[in-house]
Amino acid sequence: MKKQFLDAMDFRHACKKFDETKKITDEDMNYILEVARKSPSSFGMEAWKFLVITNQALKEELRKASWNQGQMTSCSHLVVVLAGIESVKPSSGIPEKRFNRRDMPQEKLDMYLGLYASHLEKTLSDDHETYSWTARQAYIASANMMTAAAFEGIDSCPIEGFEKERVETILDLDTTKYQVAMLLPFGYRVEEQSEQLRVPLDEIVEFIE
Repeated sequence: MKKQFLDAMDFRHACKKFDETKKITDEDMNYILEVARKSPSSFGMEAWKFLVITNQALKEELRKASWNQGQMTSCSHLVVVLAGIESVKPSSGIPEKRFNRRDMPQEKLDMYLGLYASHLEKTLSDDHETYSWTARQAYIASANMMTAAAFEGIDSCPIEGFEKERVETILDLDTTKYQVAMLLPFGYRVEEQSEQLRVPLDEIVEFIE
């Protein structure tokens, strides 16, 4: 299994051009999204949402707000990764519901809520700070989706090159609730990938005993 996983990591690359004649099955797409759902998040808040776009006209419109990158329209499925804003705020009541899924005593629940609010006081002080935090959580789910896809021979390409406010306007998002963290097209490559280049392990890892 280790070799299979590493093979998937070798297979994965930022695919710049997808085969427009090949479509991802519902079964495979749901598997990729289920991996996102099962991803870890800070405090278990799961402050994310995933818009799965197959409408070609909408993909064309979003492409214009994304540096005209061809992956946006040649992909089979375009996943817009959203970072939660309102749901992580204690005042929304959602953090309490998230913690209470463990069906804990009220005293313990109050302790967790107090720790959460205290630890994240600055982080949740405004929507910009909140987005910075929840976008990082959404990136964990995004990475897992890309790896899961690669394991099944499905390509992807994480895209940060887009006009955030314009994309949010096109999607008619209520940005007090969700903001765009990443655009993530999935599909099948047309061309073989170039050689994967990575820094040697001993340059990025230090063991401290």
